[in-house]
Amino acid sequence: MKEEVYSVEGMTCAACSSAVERVTRRLDGVQRSDVNLTTGRLTIAYDEAKVSPDLIMQKVTKAGFGIAPYAPPKKGEPPAKAKKKADPDGRRERRSLAAAIILSVLLLYISMGQMFAYKLPIPAFLDPAVSPTNYALTQLLLTIPILYLGRRFFINGFKALFHRNPNMDSLVAIGSGCSFLYSLYLTYQLPWNPMHVHHLYYESAAVVITFIMVGKYLEAGSKRKTKGAIEKLMALAPDTALLLDGDAVREVPSGALKPGDLILVRPGARIPLDGTVVQGESGVDESMLTGESMPVEKAPGSNVIGGSVNYNGALRVRVDRVGEDTTLSKIIRIMEDAQGRKAPISKIADRVAGVFVPVVMAIAVIASVLWAIAGKDAEYVLRVFTSVLVIACPCALGLATPTAIMVGTGLGAANGILVRSGEALERLHSVTAVLLDKTGTITEGKPAVTDILAAGDESELLSLAAAAESMSDHPLAKAVRNRAEEQGLASLPAVASSDNLSGRGIRAQLEDGRYVLVGSLRLMEESGVSCAAFREEADRLAAAGRTLLFVAADGAALGVLGVADVVKPTSAQAVRRLHEAGKKVVMLTGDNRAAAEQIGRQVGADEVIAEVLPEDKAAIVRKHQQAGEVVLMVGDGINDAPALVQADVGAAIGAGSDIAIEAGDVVLMKSDLNDVARAIHLSRLTLRNIKQNLFWAFCYNTIGIPIAAGLLALFGGPLLDPMFAGLAMSLSSVCVVTNALRLRGKKL
Repeated sequence: MKEEVYSVEGMTCAACSSAVERVTRRLDGVQRSDVNLTTGRLTIAYDEAKVSPDLIMQKVTKAGFGIAPYAPPKKGEPPAKAKKKADPDGRRERRSLAAAIILSVLLLYISMGQMFAYKLPIPAFLDPAVSPTNYALTQLLLTIPILYLGRRFFINGFKALFHRNPNMDSLVAIGSGCSFLYSLYLTYQLPWNPMHVHHLYYESAAVVITFIMVGKYLEAGSKRKTKGAIEKLMALAPDTALLLDGDAVREVPSGALKPGDLILVRPGARIPLDGTVVQGESGVDESMLTGESMPVEKAPGSNVIGGSVNYNGALRVRVDRVGEDTTLSKIIRIMEDAQGRKAPISKIADRVAGVFVPVVMAIAVIASVLWAIAGKDAEYVLRVFTSVLVIACPCALGLATPTAIMVGTGLGAANGILVRSGEALERLHSVTAVLLDKTGTITEGKPAVTDILAAGDESELLSLAAAAESMSDHPLAKAVRNRAEEQGLASLPAVASSDNLSGRGIRAQLEDGRYVLVGSLRLMEESGVSCAAFREEADRLAAAGRTLLFVAADGAALGVLGVADVVKPTSAQAVRRLHEAGKKVVMLTGDNRAAAEQIGRQVGADEVIAEVLPEDKAAIVRKHQQAGEVVLMVGDGINDAPALVQADVGAAIGAGSDIAIEAGDVVLMKSDLNDVARAIHLSRLTLRNIKQNLFWAFCYNTIGIPIAAGLLALFGGPLLDPMFAGLAMSLSSVCVVTNALRLRGKKL
């Protein structure tokens, strides 16, 4: 199966997006076809043997829409320039809207000013009682420019109707067009019957268009805000970089850099691309990418992420990744994919939208015919027909889900939580069991010295052990050296020679002549060193899951170092938050049972499963699913990949590493286990927002259409004016988008 993304033009409502989905899904070989109305994109997965891109574009074009392969914004182009290019259209739209509003106000003043108890003053030549023809022609002259300014509704509406895919614009075009033509007919009849002047509907035809233009303008502004998260991420990458060419420094476009180039990043500047620090030390702000507020210290050998801000020291960085391979590009791609993939709940709206417009047109015709049979005149019947067509709003239905998902994924990204799909975002809230990998997820993922048993001076013991381990790259050796640094032991005894004894430890001779041994109990026994004084305490540490390093000098035991993978400071709090949310917490690890039980008790896990091979983790996930659990698997994204795929939702935790970004439905950029609870909370907030939007959209149409059809009039109430129908229709879409935007202010 091949998956592609296309940009689709001409979609104005859910009926349009539903039509595009319908014609593409009918193609034999198409596995999935989803249209995001908010972004205007079609994501389609198909069998290349049966379907071609040309066939897809041909079908969509035949349905009446423009289509082209989606081209992401150019990497080197600053957002400011892109914004400037778009501004002229924005100004033109604002000018058109302002003109339509002014003309509509004048039209309403003339047409309805005489209906108040205190009549509004108008010139005598426009008084309908004095000159009905002038009165009608003036309204006609004010209406024509408004209809011209809103011509896109007529062009799109009738085009969709002719392609047999009627949409919201079709409803507006037919309703407003009928009102205008009916009024134009009565205007021609005025010389024979001046009383027709009281039955003109120019203001309804024109003001409906103006109200919908206002609604569309507000809706477009709100929709732009929902895309803010991706735009902010795209703005992070600087346009230019300082390339080091020998001793010379020259400014070049960031897009011209290639892997291996050396660049200079000055204090206060953004890092252009992913790379490795080769010289310099500084704190780097990665908050826009990871959500972590504290600057991360960087030194030679440290990895840096493109888009982060260098704080206080100049850095020389070797470029490692460019273009689509950078962390920032991958994050943007994940967010775009998430916003393009539909949540299951949106299928309700899709099904309704697919038949909505034809049903509304049928209701309008049936209601009009019934009122005509009941003896109502043409004016009354036209009001019913126009009001039903205009008030029906598939826009609100189409916007309910994608806007909430866009804002939700943006809120997650701002907090270092990347969600790959709307489906994952929806499913997260229903999770009942959270399975946590131990190493690198609950724990730091690297050994640290946790216990020191010394016969004498602890500092001397640690100093000699660190000196002996100074020539080794083994993780245990690094743990000993790190502990020595933490305790301020900067000057270690000089080492004359060292011998790495595979599987047992290390033997070193210091320049002062002393021989130092660091390693297992077996090494001590082979070397004739008695460790009896430490055996009881050492056994206790071993039972708690510690790895033991015995230390001896010149044949005498100095003590024991206990080494373990320590629990992250936030892990216990994260498990507590998951318990408060009613989730069962299970810890999976390949570690020995003693160490696993110890970690499980520390963090408060409900169940500990130890000595598990990576390939067995998926089977454990499956076992919990068969027991009726909805499983969220959280791992580091490498050896946990099968389990992440098997789980209902897989969350990769890994400080933004490449493999973590590629694995799982959710990526927790900060490697903070608290983000698991935050992701579940985000899902709950987003789903609640979607349900609110869908309720509003369904409720609005359920109430609005019967009123427009004359339900209140049956019981002596008023008949809805098409103008107010247009206003209500516009407000419904704005309300849905505004409700989705409320998510941006929520705290996770």
